[in-house]
Amino acid sequence: MASHSSSEDPVFSYSQFACIGTGFSAIGLGATLQRWHGITDIRFFEKQSQFGGTWHVNQYPGCACDVPSALYSLSFECNPNWTRVLPTYTELWEYVNRVARKYDLVDKMTFDAAVERCVWIEEKGRWRMWIRQKKTGQVIVHECQFLYSGVGLFDQPRELGIPGAERFEGPMFHSARWRHDVDLTGKKVVVFGNGCTGAQIVPAIVDKTASLTQVVRSKHWVYPAVDEKVPFWLMFTLANVPGTMQIQRFLTFVNMELEYIGFGDGKIAKAWRKKRQRQVEAYMRATAPEKYHDLLIPDFEVGCKRRIFDSGYLKSLHNEHLRLTDEPVEEILPNGLRMKSGEMVEADVIVMANGFKANQFFLDCEIVGRGGETIHEHWKSFGGAEAYNCESLSGFPNFFLLGGPNTATGHTSFLIASENAINYSLRIIEPLLKGKGSVAEVKREAEEKYVQWVHSALQDTVFSTGCTSWYNRAVDGKKPRNAAAYPWSQAHYWYSCLFPSWKDWRFSGQTGKNKIVKQSHTFSRLLTLTAFTLGVVFWSRRNPNSVLASLLAKPSTILPWLAGAAIQSGTEAFAMIKGAWR
Repeated sequence: MASHSSSEDPVFSYSQFACIGTGFSAIGLGATLQRWHGITDIRFFEKQSQFGGTWHVNQYPGCACDVPSALYSLSFECNPNWTRVLPTYTELWEYVNRVARKYDLVDKMTFDAAVERCVWIEEKGRWRMWIRQKKTGQVIVHECQFLYSGVGLFDQPRELGIPGAERFEGPMFHSARWRHDVDLTGKKVVVFGNGCTGAQIVPAIVDKTASLTQVVRSKHWVYPAVDEKVPFWLMFTLANVPGTMQIQRFLTFVNMELEYIGFGDGKIAKAWRKKRQRQVEAYMRATAPEKYHDLLIPDFEVGCKRRIFDSGYLKSLHNEHLRLTDEPVEEILPNGLRMKSGEMVEADVIVMANGFKANQFFLDCEIVGRGGETIHEHWKSFGGAEAYNCESLSGFPNFFLLGGPNTATGHTSFLIASENAINYSLRIIEPLLKGKGSVAEVKREAEEKYVQWVHSALQDTVFSTGCTSWYNRAVDGKKPRNAAAYPWSQAHYWYSCLFPSWKDWRFSGQTGKNKIVKQSHTFSRLLTLTAFTLGVVFWSRRNPNSVLASLLAKPSTILPWLAGAAIQSGTEAFAMIKGAWR
C-alpha cells in the first residue's frame, strides 16, 4: 500500500466523474459526456507533464500510427486536415489538443499527478482517490461518484532483462522515454527490438549514425507500405464537401474490418491467411537483403502478431552502416555489449524498443473495491486480468476501464473499441444520472460467464496458433494468457455495447435529482441505422456485379458481419449530422 504522508496537508476535492489518464480515451469520455448529457463535472489526473497519452509519451524519430488517420480519430470529430495516411505523432497530438480544447477539457486536468490509490467508500457510494503531486509531494484526496481508467494497454515500458545495464557509460533509454538531448550523429548505436517501434526508429536514424546494430529477438510479418501524402485535392474536398469525411471513414472502416476474416480458425480464414502470407513473404524477400531473410521471415501465421506496415525499414537494412543480429546478448558493458559468442559490440548509445508490459494493469496504482478486495486479488481469482464487456468488474461499483483487458485488435483502430466502451458505460449509468439510484455494479456470475466466453473464443483465433507475442504473455511465471485481444470483430463489440444485458447488472443506492442536461434519442438513432442498412442491401440488389453484392450473396458467412459493419459505419457516418442523434 502506498504511503500518503506529506509535509503539507492534503487537498480535498470532488467531482461527479474522475478519470485516470488524459489520452484519447479520456478525452473521448469528456467530450461524449458533454455531447450526450451536457455534463461537464469531470476531473482528469495525469502523471505526465502534458495530456495526449501515447502521443505525448512516444516522440521517437519516425514515430507514427499504424492505422489510417481517417479511422484513428474520434467518430464525432472527423479531421479533414490529415496530411498523411498514417499520421505522425505530432499530427496526432495536435488533433488531440484541438479536441481537448474544443470541449474545454484542459482546465479540468491536473498534470504531474500520480494516482496512487483508489478506494470504494461503501457508506458514501463514492470512490476516494489519493493523488500525489510529483513535483511537491503534496497529496490530493479526491472523491467521485464514477471512476474511469483511461490508462490503456501500453503504460509501463518493459525492462530489457540483460545484466550490466547500470554499468553502461553512455545514454541508454526506452523508445517511450526518448532523449531529444542526445545527438546520434556519428555515434555507434545499438537498438534492441524490431517490432512496430523498432521498425520505425531504424530507418529514421540509420543515416546519421557511424554504425547501427539492431538486436532482434523475434520475427514479424512486414507488410508493404500503405503510408503516403494525402493529396491537396482530397484535403480540400474533405474540408468543403459535407459528408465526404464520413464516407471516407466508412470506406476505411469496411476495408480494415474485412481483415478480420483472416483471424478465425475456419477454412475461409486459413485460406485467407495463406494467401496473405504468400503476398507478404514475397514482398519481404524482394525488399530485404537476402542475408537477413532467415532473421526476418517468420515461421508462424500472419495475424498471430501485430502486423507491421513497412515505413522504409526493409530497405534501410541495405545500409552499409547497419548490422542485424539475433545473437543473444550476455551482458551490457560500460562501452558496449558482450555477445554470447564472446564478440564485443561497441556502443555509444543504446535504445530499447522492446515494448511494454502488456497484459499487466495498475502496476503503480492500487484499486480497492468492496470488502477491501484489491483489483489484483480480484484478477487472481480469475487467473489473470479480465473484465465484463472488457471494462467492468464485480465488486468494483461505478468503475469502468477504457482500454481494459481484451480490447486490443489485430486488424483495425483501437479507438473504435474505446468509443464503444465509453458509450456502453454511459448507457449503463444513464438511469443513475436520471436519479434512479446511485450505484451500478456488474454481477459476479455475469463476469465469470463473459470471461469464459471470451477465452473460449480466443482459442479459435489466430492468436492461439503458437507464436510468442504481447497478446499472449505470461505474468509472474504463470502460463501465457491473452488479456489483450478481442476475439471478434469491432462490429460485434459495437453491437454488444449498443444493447446492454440489464440482467447482468445490479443497481442500488439513493435516488436523487436528474443530472442530465441533454437527452439522448436512441429510438430515432436506431431508425436511422436501420434505414442505412436497408439502403446498403437495396443498392447491392440494384448493382449485382459489385463487390458488395458478391459478399451479400454469401449470407451464411458474410451477411451477419456486413450488417454489423454497416450499422457501425452508419453510427459514425451520421454522428455529426445535427439533430439526427442528440
